[in-house]
Amino acid sequence: MARSRIDDAQGTAAVRAWQTGVAGARRDILALAVRYTLQLLAEKAPGNAVEMRVPPFGAVQCIEGPRHTRGTPPNVIETDAASWLALALGSLPWAEAVASGRVHASGQRADLIGQLPLL
Repeated sequence: MARSRIDDAQGTAAVRAWQTGVAGARRDILALAVRYTLQLLAEKAPGNAVEMRVPPFGAVQCIEGPRHTRGTPPNVIETDAASWLALALGSLPWAEAVASGRVHASGQRADLIGQLPLL
């Protein structure tokens, strides 16, 4: 079952709280910020060719292209929550994140250049 859409005001507040450090170690704020920015990615780049994963908080399918239906997707991007939020906010460049190993991207379409930053 799909999650309900996160309200923009609530999502933006969570991202700002994380960005300014107000959230501290509050896992619920971090989770909301990650899920909201994943939602924004899916809205900005709809499709099913790439699976963007930020364990344990969420995953979305995005980017137009061949649809994946079973097994391990051929195009996967995975990163931790802090790296994902830095990418989404534009404070971490995509190429740097991949080169440093903060992002693991596999598959021909596993590239978010042109989709980031989201906010």
